[in-house]
Amino acid sequence: MILDDTESSPGSTTSLLRTIVGTSLRRLGGWIAVAHLVELAGTVGLPEARTRTALARIKAKGLLAAQSRDGVPGYALVPDAIPMLERGDRRIFHPRTMADGDRWCLISYSVPEENRDLRHQLRRRLTWIGCGAVSPALWICPEYLTGEVEEILADLGLSSNATVFLATEVRGPADVTRWWDLGSIRARHDAFLAAHGDTPTTLGDTPEDAFRAWIHGLDSWRIIPYIDPGLPARLLPADWPGHRSVALFLELRDHVLPRAHAYAEQVTGAAHVAP
Repeated sequence: MILDDTESSPGSTTSLLRTIVGTSLRRLGGWIAVAHLVELAGTVGLPEARTRTALARIKAKGLLAAQSRDGVPGYALVPDAIPMLERGDRRIFHPRTMADGDRWCLISYSVPEENRDLRHQLRRRLTWIGCGAVSPALWICPEYLTGEVEEILADLGLSSNATVFLATEVRGPADVTRWWDLGSIRARHDAFLAAHGDTPTTLGDTPEDAFRAWIHGLDSWRIIPYIDPGLPARLLPADWPGHRSVALFLELRDHVLPRAHAYAEQVTGAAHVAP
């Protein structure tokens, strides 16, 4: 199973290479020559030897398959990986935030002790999509994550062990600092702002500059929309950095990404085939 965008640590060779694959290959027809992928990786600062080692890891995870075309060695996206990448696009490129009055999703479950490994997987995967723990067997998230919650339950074969509620209000204190690790989420936002806050004003003029800035920015950002559920502003500290972080990412998406795509097409000699 490919664990969406949370499996490799941002900034690592494997993570950066996976980010290149995820943001570029579908636009390039789903296939890329090894030499071109190595060149793109080199643009973001990855040495060839480390790139080839990371490629082997990504292939083993089921994202890529070795495939030659006209005698040219390359890699193709595995068809089963495409739905996962499309889910990632929706989560990463379109950050969501709860508004006052939006409903909550509550997940109550009971998993027998003999299936404690499944229980551990369920808790881990609920955390990955931004759910918070009210208690060990009661979890909470915004309503817009309900579909993903139900997919996880079905995938683990636990649909009959859980009840999903939609609620309009929380009576009593909404202790989000206990339900979510806001300190860890804040640290991710702060790190993204510190690393990329100057990018819009210091970005160079070349296509290589845009590609490098985009891949590093996206790689730093991609985990944030998974661990940050998008809580309403009234439940967050007044100095919450997420508002600035989201605005910065959207600026990079709208103004740097098109130039980054153009560079990938320039390197590979391919016109994009996807919107």
